[in-house]
Amino acid sequence: MIQSISIQELLADPKPLIDVRSPGEFEQGHIPGAVNVPLFSDDERAHIGTVYVRRSRDEAMQIGYAYANPKKQWFIDEVRNVAPDGSVVIHCWRGGMRSRLFAEHLHENGFENISVITGGYKSWRRLLNEHWSKPHQVLILGGYTGSGKTPIVKKLQELGHQAIDLEGLACHKGSAFGAIGQKPQPTTEQFENNLYDIWSRFNPALPVWLEDESCNIGKVNLPAALFTQMRAAPVFFLDIPRSVRAEYLVTDYAAASIDDLKESILKISRRLGGQNVNQALQWLDEGNLYEVAFLSLSYYDKAYSRGLEFHDNKKVLMIAAESINTEKNTELILDEYERGK
Repeated sequence: MIQSISIQELLADPKPLIDVRSPGEFEQGHIPGAVNVPLFSDDERAHIGTVYVRRSRDEAMQIGYAYANPKKQWFIDEVRNVAPDGSVVIHCWRGGMRSRLFAEHLHENGFENISVITGGYKSWRRLLNEHWSKPHQVLILGGYTGSGKTPIVKKLQELGHQAIDLEGLACHKGSAFGAIGQKPQPTTEQFENNLYDIWSRFNPALPVWLEDESCNIGKVNLPAALFTQMRAAPVFFLDIPRSVRAEYLVTDYAAASIDDLKESILKISRRLGGQNVNQALQWLDEGNLYEVAFLSLSYYDKAYSRGLEFHDNKKVLMIAAESINTEKNTELILDEYERGK
């Protein structure tokens, strides 16, 4: 049996999900948890598209069949690995010919419970855009660079609070040094998909904690509607001495290579100024990481202060902390939050 289901029905009753789009489409963005069994390779898809535009639909379809037919057994084997009981959900870009033909092929070869998502991946993206446009309860964890905010986000998660590590999802720590030691960043589209996948499981009646960020984290952009709400949300700002934060950064980047650190310094050379850059590079050669961190913070603190001005000053709650102690600072933040309820 082949039936059509909405994206909402899939989310309410998840089943093994097969994305039959090309590998390039899948890499650009996909529903979290989906497995890519591409009907066509990237080159094959491009060829079919060119023939469709320049010649005819019928000729493009014939070429498509020629590409797909030799892979028929591979399709079956791959889907069997994902859905051995024969129950599976299929989708392509918009629920068109690719997913329909793929579903028919599965049905002809023993798969008994096949669903095709109406509107395909496009319906998922529409759902995301609708979600971000709605109002959300957001609480912002703020603090200058090196304040240990990400461990606090993780501590909040451990304590049962709704919190998301945006930098973890983006595979970037948000500064010129942020890519060091990280995996390659996802596309903005996939970042949004992963973010929604987490957020959709939260209780909408409770707030969500997020670390204060600019509109982009490395090369990844935050959803514009969410970023607007983050700017308007209460900010719980950890105010920790720069010297303490510099020591923390030395520990945090202890495993980084000197070459990577130099490259990061050069990324902010215009803002640091030539003399400071030369001094920082010399300190790196000498292994004086503390002075490099302290100097870099002089720039980042100013930049963060400018960003803080975009928040409503009445909603910025300053919380003094003497050290970077995750448990203690998490407690300070939660105490301030409870007092403001």
